[in-house]
Amino acid sequence: MPIDEVMALIRSYECRLVEITGGEPLLQNDEVNNLIKILLDNEYNVLLETNGSLSLENVDRRVIKIMDLKCPDSGMSEKNNWKNLEYLCDHDQVKFVLSSRKDYEWAKDAIKKNSLSKLEILFSTAFYLLEPLKVVKWILEDRLKVRFQLQMHKYIWHPNTKGV
Repeated sequence: MPIDEVMALIRSYECRLVEITGGEPLLQNDEVNNLIKILLDNEYNVLLETNGSLSLENVDRRVIKIMDLKCPDSGMSEKNNWKNLEYLCDHDQVKFVLSSRKDYEWAKDAIKKNSLSKLEILFSTAFYLLEPLKVVKWILEDRLKVRFQLQMHKYIWHPNTKGV
C-alpha cells in the first residue's frame, strides 16, 4: 500500500499514536523509515516494535523503539543483534518474552550485563508456555524494575490469528 494511502487510513482513526509492528517492519527498510519520518513530521507519536535482528542505526531517534531480545527458549536468541543496544535512546523499551524460569534468569542477566536498567524493560510470557502469575511472583521477589505485560493480541483474538 502506498504511503499516501497508509497516511489517509491513519488519519481516518483520529488518533495521534501509531505503532508500527507485525512481522518485522524493518524488512521494509526505506519504506518504513519514510513512513516513520512522515508520521513524526506530522506530530504523531510513533512506536516501532522490532524483533531486534535488523539494525536500528538508521531509524529516526524520535521514534520510540520497542526491541525484543530473544530468550534462549525461543530458539531465536542467536538472531539478537546486540549492536542495536547502542542505537537505543532513553525513551526506548526492551522486551523479553519468557517461556521458562531459565529465560527469566537469562533476561535478568542480560539487563545487568548490558546496563539496560535506564530503559523501560518489558517482561511478558509466551502464550500458554509459562503462567503469568509465576513471572509476576518472581519479579516481586527479585524487586525487578520491569513492567509485566501479556501478549494481549493472543487474548483478544485466537492465538493463531495472523495480521492482528
